[in-house]
Amino acid sequence: MKIFKSKNSNHEATISTAALPDIIFMLLFFFMVTTVLRKSDENLKYKIPTAEQIKQIEKKSLITQISIGIPKEVEKFGTEPRIEADGKLIEIKDIVPFIMMEKDKLPTYNRDQIIVLLKADEEVPMGIITDVTQELRKANARRIIYGANWKSDENR
Repeated sequence: MKIFKSKNSNHEATISTAALPDIIFMLLFFFMVTTVLRKSDENLKYKIPTAEQIKQIEKKSLITQISIGIPKEVEKFGTEPRIEADGKLIEIKDIVPFIMMEKDKLPTYNRDQIIVLLKADEEVPMGIITDVTQELRKANARRIIYGANWKSDENR
């Protein structure tokens, strides 16, 4: 015996897709607004060396880049190798404060794991690279990786 009688027992529920384009455009707009683009153009020109063995870094959020090369604007900055960090040309003495500022951006449990990516031109004297690494030691940034391009079999 049926207590409740339904008029349309074969009727299926449907999901309206009228709002689907609105949702897609809201997601698209959200990702466009929250995506972080490169902050500035590089001021240095450099050609990084090639390597035969390269290892990929897993935690890219821990990487901070420092570049060493010849300035693009030679008449303004000269022809001596310069150091660039976060899109700005800095001096050797500014490396420790820069690394401390970058460490403060990281979560507390990752501050000692900061990785410094050092990109240097092939023609830069080793002395300036040594000075930069000494300053990184003072800032307790001991994980340093050197940027390199993959040496393919064709170039051998």
